[in-house]
Amino acid sequence: MAEESHSDLAAKLGELAIEMQSQVDAEATLQSIVDSAVVMVPGARWAGISLIEGHQVEPRVPSDPLVTKLDTYQSEVNEGPCLSALREHRTVFIDDMATETRWPTFCQMAVELGARSLLSFQLFVTQRNLGALNLYGGEAGVFSEDSVFIGELLAQHASVALFGAAAQVQFGDALSSRDLIGQAKGIIMERFTVDAFAAFDLLRKLSQDSNEKLVDIARRIIQTR
Repeated sequence: MAEESHSDLAAKLGELAIEMQSQVDAEATLQSIVDSAVVMVPGARWAGISLIEGHQVEPRVPSDPLVTKLDTYQSEVNEGPCLSALREHRTVFIDDMATETRWPTFCQMAVELGARSLLSFQLFVTQRNLGALNLYGGEAGVFSEDSVFIGELLAQHASVALFGAAAQVQFGDALSSRDLIGQAKGIIMERFTVDAFAAFDLLRKLSQDSNEKLVDIARRIIQTR
């Protein structure tokens, strides 16, 4: 890549980082990643992200229904290049679906739908596997070394942003739970004339006896008073 191209790429990645940081939730962050991938990665015509949800792989924010079909199929049969990128912690490159032999059924389906090439990048931070960024080309041989280089940089940026968005949601949930438990404690303290320790102990016992989360018990107390 020429020096000017490197400068352009750095500027675009910087703009993307700012855009992802400004997103209000994980879904908007994912959409920014997919939109940028189609624009920035040479040869990419369609893009999507597969996220790990528990023990399942869930396709998200596809740029086209074609991506949904291909990513969903891999999840259903538990096999495919995107799943290999996730499980084997590596970038998967298919230059031509018509001649690829590793996943013949998937590749045949891809060719029938019009996708002839693929790049799949693992999204991860500090050994935590988040998902995969999947890029599809409409012709064989459209992905170059620059495509791989830019795609990997984009995946790194996306991984950090995605992890940050998830952490922010968890932090917000934790604050909300703390507030609900505090309100429930106040209600118990007032009703039964007990201190904060006794009120919390009652909440804890109710949670254990009913096998419900502490925050759910607190929410029900607030609602019913």
